[in-house]
Amino acid sequence: MDRARKKVLSIAEALSPQAIRMLRDITSYAELPLAETRTSGTLSDFLQSKGFRVRRGVAGMETAFRAEYVFGRGKPAVAFLCEMDALPSLGHACGHNIVGVASACAAAALAESGRGVFRSGKVIALGTPAEETGYGKARMVEEGIFRGIDAAMMVHPSSRRHVAKGYLALHKLRFTYHGRASHAAAYPEHGINALDGVLLLFNAVSALRQQLPDTVRVHGIITEGGQAPNIIPERAKAYFYVRGEEEGEMRDAVERVKACAAGAATASRCRLTVEEGPYTLSPMRVNPVLAASYRRALSALKLRESGAPTDRNRGSSDIGNVSQVVPTLQPNVPIASGERVQIHTRPFAEATTRPSGIEGMMEGIRALALTGYDLFSDPTLVKEAWRLFRTGG
Repeated sequence: MDRARKKVLSIAEALSPQAIRMLRDITSYAELPLAETRTSGTLSDFLQSKGFRVRRGVAGMETAFRAEYVFGRGKPAVAFLCEMDALPSLGHACGHNIVGVASACAAAALAESGRGVFRSGKVIALGTPAEETGYGKARMVEEGIFRGIDAAMMVHPSSRRHVAKGYLALHKLRFTYHGRASHAAAYPEHGINALDGVLLLFNAVSALRQQLPDTVRVHGIITEGGQAPNIIPERAKAYFYVRGEEEGEMRDAVERVKACAAGAATASRCRLTVEEGPYTLSPMRVNPVLAASYRRALSALKLRESGAPTDRNRGSSDIGNVSQVVPTLQPNVPIASGERVQIHTRPFAEATTRPSGIEGMMEGIRALALTGYDLFSDPTLVKEAWRLFRTGG
């Protein structure tokens, strides 16, 4: 490893006490989507203290922010994405406490190491709210926040270390069946059972799954099913996610699920209303140039990927929307010392602040900073990343 990259790592290591303190603070906040006030303040104040110019409340979201550190004419522009929100009752069981701190500290390390070295470049840290509701980054893409950015990246905690994990496209559907209430024992013939509509919908979707490709997933819950056993429900609700590896197959499945819903309404004599959105999550496009650069960073850190590299993932995230407009990467960092901990569980939330979780966060800071340094020091990498992005590579 050359002297310049050793300097990047030295600066990253020096940030460790601040990183750990921010991680613990943000973990204690455990703020829900679009309410990440203290988390956003902690990260943006830290970046401001490192010389970044900070703009808060971007894209019409109070907790979103954009922090910039500019060298010369400001190209290339590399963005580190700071997720911030927690889960109801589970806290940071998706590890966004690690995500936000790792991105902010990687940006700070890259900015400091570039002083007097980079003639041109822009280090950006974006505070991206509400990942759990699929909202923040999708809104920021729609509002043009990613225009002029040459590469975007972040790490996400996991049980294993992977570089190029993809995500499924996702569309959300809420169905409300409207019936007519009646006494279930005395006058059942006068009622129209809205819950029957929901149950028929679930049965229809279960039958539909037999004809769906393996790359499509449909799952739902009943969010309202009536008020008392002796009252025929006049209203019942269901909430569905429809996912697919390709956006086209996902949209086809959405139409088929909506047809199931309409058929269930007809069969149960209910009136149906459908609510969609507000955003469709796009599938993840992993940029091979950014992935190769991150793997070089892992090699420099004497780290290896866990098992065979794979781009398969059954989850969804709004970073997929970012990957449709700019070369993007989201590797996984391990936080559980070889144990398998499942995301969105209490053991996962607990792992984020244990020594293994802190080391995973520091790995992310080091590797992201080295990857950013690669992009600034070799302009051909950004050009090749965009060439492959435009050609679908």
